[in-house]
Amino acid sequence: MTLLKLALMSALVAGASIGTLAQSRIPKSDNQSWNDEQLTVPLSKVVDFTTQVTLRFGDNATQTADQRWGIGFVIKVNKYLSLNPFYFHREARPPNGRHEREDRATLGATVRFPVGKFTVSDRNYFERRWREPQVDDWRYRNRLQFEHPFQINKQKFTWIVSDEVFYDWSLHVWPRNRASLGLTHPFNKHLTLELYYMRQNDGHTRPGDLNIIGSTWRIKL
Repeated sequence: MTLLKLALMSALVAGASIGTLAQSRIPKSDNQSWNDEQLTVPLSKVVDFTTQVTLRFGDNATQTADQRWGIGFVIKVNKYLSLNPFYFHREARPPNGRHEREDRATLGATVRFPVGKFTVSDRNYFERRWREPQVDDWRYRNRLQFEHPFQINKQKFTWIVSDEVFYDWSLHVWPRNRASLGLTHPFNKHLTLELYYMRQNDGHTRPGDLNIIGSTWRIKL
């Protein structure tokens, strides 16, 4: 009986050690490339239908780390306020990590207003996340953004500076912050490109501290 107990204890210790070793192999920080394509179809003067496809590369931008797609709406309540209900599906595998799956329902509201030559927007998201293998949870996100237009050889550009904080109810902490600097350029009334650098700090996720070079193509029909 004593030998059986010792064998069971040894198996449990070995299993825990393997799990800890696997977690330790996932890096704390990474350099990534995030790429988005958004398609917007106006349904009326106040409602737009939106689709988005995302591909993110991790492990120093050498392998696919995250793939997602989503659909939603932008509802313009007035010239200052818009509502953003959205659904996302996500498949991901961090470097040396386990496969992750997530379905996400988002209800957002964005306030946008001019301040001199600047445009200020305050975006608020409440998210319900159904996740595997992690626990399901609720999350709140708040992003404050400043925009300023400028021109180069009569070509129009806009500087964008933003900071976003996250609150996770499963952890009861503010685990994540994202600060970004970028610019947008409209090629015409249907096509706009945004390029940006983002720094993410997150002490509860691996990899959580990220340097990100990103691009977003926005197509409006």
